Amino acid sequence: MNRYGTLLRMALVAGVATAALAGCGMMSKSNTANFSGSMNAASEVPPNMTRGSGLAEAWLNKDTNVLKYKIVYTGLSGPATGAHFHGPAAAGANAGIVLPFANPASPIEGQATLTPAQAADLMGGKWYANIHTAANPAGEIRGQLLPKM
Repeated sequence: MNRYGTLLRMALVAGVATAALAGCGMMSKSNTANFSGSMNAASEVPPNMTRGSGLAEAWLNKDTNVLKYKIVYTGLSGPATGAHFHGPAAAGANAGIVLPFANPASPIEGQATLTPAQAADLMGGKWYANIHTAANPAGEIRGQLLPKM
């Protein structure tokens, strides 16, 4: 009986430890916020008539404020001359550059550590990705980064 009770307690402790570890893994996923924005010429301010399109995606670790991002696009009027995140601004408004990209060629991938204020603006949907060309120096396509549910 004593050995059976000890084995039962060990199994119970192992089960609780496994559940606790699984819970920790789930917590780390909930600490990542996901964002996406469809990029097009109609979203530019003012809008233009180009046929370019793209997708901006970003992932923010809310514990460290490390932002990882990927932007892909196609169909621009010419080569990209610049690309960056802008903010803070709601859709339909313009703002300054908050994060320039080293190379504007698609795909654009990278990461940066944000300030707490930048992270708050991003979480509030106040950042957008913008691709510039010679024909559209103010911006050819734009996509507002909105939180994904």
